[in-house]
Parts: sequence; structure tokens; C-alpha cells
Amino acid sequence: MSLNSVPAAERVHIGFFGKRNAGKSSLVNAVTGQSLAIVSDVAGTTTDPVTKTMELLPIGPVVIIDTPGIDDEGELGKLRVEKSYQALAKTDIAIIAADGVSGVTEQETALIKKINEKNIPYILVYTKADIAKHDTENDNEIAVSSKTGEGINELKELIGKFAENFGNEKKIISDKLTPGDFVVLVIPVDKAAPKGRLILPQQQTIRDILDAHCMCAVTQDDRLPETLAALNVKPKYVITDSQVFGKVSKMLPEDISLTSFSILFANYKGNLRLCVEGVTALDKLSDGDKVLISEGCTHHRQCGDIGTVKLPALIKKYTGVAPEFSWTSGTEFKEDLTKYKLVIHCGGCMLNEAEMQSRLASAQRQGVPITNYGTAIAYMNGILKRSLSPFPEIQELL
Repeated sequence: MSLNSVPAAERVHIGFFGKRNAGKSSLVNAVTGQSLAIVSDVAGTTTDPVTKTMELLPIGPVVIIDTPGIDDEGELGKLRVEKSYQALAKTDIAIIAADGVSGVTEQETALIKKINEKNIPYILVYTKADIAKHDTENDNEIAVSSKTGEGINELKELIGKFAENFGNEKKIISDKLTPGDFVVLVIPVDKAAPKGRLILPQQQTIRDILDAHCMCAVTQDDRLPETLAALNVKPKYVITDSQVFGKVSKMLPEDISLTSFSILFANYKGNLRLCVEGVTALDKLSDGDKVLISEGCTHHRQCGDIGTVKLPALIKKYTGVAPEFSWTSGTEFKEDLTKYKLVIHCGGCMLNEAEMQSRLASAQRQGVPITNYGTAIAYMNGILKRSLSPFPEIQELL
């Protein structure tokens, strides 16, 4: 990814779904103008969801998701179908390729039902219009031919209209700032920090502050007192990495507002109110209770890793009990959460909003409390109310 490219998590995710040999992969290639998907007469050529970031006019930056056939058979085929349905969690707009010859069958009907349950907008595309003319009845239906190009431009225009409703209207912090405000970012540089660069939420927060015509200073946690002393203005906010929440809070004068990247992203992509409501489940944990810790990205675990080492240790110290911890990362997320007493999720910077909201909704639907790293760490350090200073409407919950 180039330095100027839009992060995948901020792009509109367009998922292509359909039965084997319905012309789905040919449709992907025709819409994108590239050979992104392997096309073959052999059923089941697409065996796993394939994603590709690209620019797609008239929409702009997108992620294209090509999925396995929803009618695959056998034990392996069943797993492939499950992967296709799992891709719905990150899909902003679903494109359903229905064979223009056979029309909509029970597989497409079942998929549409699931899509409607998740409130995902979709377009029903009848393929192979060069050999099978199909009348369309609704505004979200269109007939195309990937072979001749018939209807492809119209489909792209239709996708563009659907995409107009996307784009995160929330801001990370800029809507809490006035031009000219000063913000200090505390970023510890330790073994877990990537060499030579800042992680995505740090980059995005800096850009968001600049977009608000504000100023920021970046410092390490052990340099915070010197940084504050060097400034001739009081910062509007200090935003810290959650790992040093407690340390930074003790250094920082009470009249300066404090929050964390994780809390900001819980509001930006997730549901901060739900995370604050869920964090009190920590006080109800007992020995052997199952706690799921989930991260949206995959990375090499290092000594002192926050998710697998620091957070479990803090929970044991705070609660005085020994829960049983489980972990997931990347696209993995437990479908059945009912055995867990609590789910603690990262800020989700590598997930798009659709997938983050899907995970939160899954926990809420199953009655399992869910919170996130920053909220949990602030709560266990006794500083959650202070850390919610940018969100007074949520502070009132405490």
C-alpha cells in the first residue's frame, strides 16, 4: 500500500455472490475491467473469498470481494459456502449474480434473506443477457452480459448510486476540536511498536487533527512531562496508546482531558456506549469464566503483547480471579459467543465499519457483554470517566 492510498478499512466493500458457473467471476472482471477472478467452465473455481483494493469509477476507492459459489457441495463445499456467508460481515454492497437462464433459485433466495437480515443493500444481476433475456422488475435489478458488455456500464452506475450512501460520517476527534486547538499524542515506542512507522490509528488520528486545522505534538510516554512543559498552550486533549493509560493519567494534570486511540476508534467504527455498558462485566467474573479477546488484525505475537499478555494479566490483577482466555485475530470471530462471559475487542482499525458493527451486533444479539481494549484498560485503572471526556453524553452512564 502506498503512503497516499486509502486504507482498505475506509473503502466501500463490494461483495460478489452467486452460484457456481452463474457468471459471477466473469462479472467481477467485467465490472472492474481487470482479470481479478479466475474464469473457468469448471464449477467451483473460486475456492476462497478473494479481496482486491482498487479504484472503481464512478465510486472511487473500493475493496472487491469475490466469493465461492453458494451452491457448493460436499464437506469441503459446505465450508466454502460458509466462507461466502461470512464475507457478508464486511460487505457494504452485495452484488448477487443470478444465472439469466435459470433465474433466481432457492440458493439466491436464502442469500437474499440473510442479506436483508443484515440490512445490506444489494443488487440482483441477471447474467448471460446475450443468450437469455430476463425482465427486471425492481430498481435494484439489472440484466447484463459479461461477454458482450451489455449492461455493465449501467451496473457500475447503479453501484455508484448505492455507494453514495457510504462513507463514515463520524470523525475520529476533529468534530470535538476548534481550529487552532492543540492535541498531544502519546505513542510508546517499545518492542511491540512497528519499526520505522506509526500504526494505522495513529496515522489516521494525526490526519484527522490536521483536517480540523489544528496542531498536534507526538511524544513518547516518558517524555510527556517535558512535552507539556515545552508547550506555551494547554492541550485540548491528550490521546494515548491504551497500554500506558494508567501511567499517562498519573502524569497528566487533571484539568487536561485524556482519552485513547482505542476509545476514539470504538466511537468511530463501533458503538462506544455498548462498550462502556459491557465493561462492567469485568466485576462479575469468576474463576474459570470464559473471556474472548479479539483483534481485527493479524501480527506476529511478541513478548509483552497487549492482547495475549498485558490485558489478561491486568484482568487477573483487577478481578482477583483466574478466567479462561481465548483469542481470535484477523477475519476469525466466533459465531457462537454464548459460552463467553465477556468479549474484549481491539479498536478495529483494520476492519471496515460493516464488520465491526457486525461483531458488536452478534454479541448484543446473543446477550454477551462486549467492550474494547481502551475502555477495559481505562476502567481497570479507575480513569474511565476521565477518559470519556470527549463524549459527555456517554460519561453520564458512569
